[in-house]
Amino acid sequence: MGLASLSEPPTWDDTGLKMTIHPKTRDVARRLLQCEARSAKHSESTETATLRVYEKLRRGLGEFAGAAGFQSLASRALVLARSEAPSLSTARVSADGALLGLGEIEHSIDIDKNQAGSDQIDERGVVLIARLLGLLHIFLGEALTLSLLRNAWPGAVLDDHNAGSGRNA
Repeated sequence: MGLASLSEPPTWDDTGLKMTIHPKTRDVARRLLQCEARSAKHSESTETATLRVYEKLRRGLGEFAGAAGFQSLASRALVLARSEAPSLSTARVSADGALLGLGEIEHSIDIDKNQAGSDQIDERGVVLIARLLGLLHIFLGEALTLSLLRNAWPGAVLDDHNAGSGRNA
């Protein structure tokens, strides 16, 4: 993603058992979070960027796979993300696929960032969303994953090929 990166096979670390996040998938997750962070500044939303991205993915995939299908993928993504971001251990996915417990973690981080004057995206959110995107690519394929993302974020730059023009190709 450049979703061209989603077409590359996952990479494995030295243990041979732990799948790592492809850097381009991580970049797309970061772009989606930045897009939501920017839009939240212009709205009155109190949700964190991670929750906003997660909910858009849940709505889009829920129409396709149902609540149980999304809940299964999201639960697995959360388990995978915890290995890289252990502070996600307080978060959980409900039976309907809602992400619970993340808002409290991110709210305290947002307060710290505002006090520091930083607009940085929390890496835990990047990890979680990247894991979810990686699983979507594995189970849905690149075309459906791209379609889902482009429907949810029609104006977002999702790959390096169109980053300069600001348009999706």
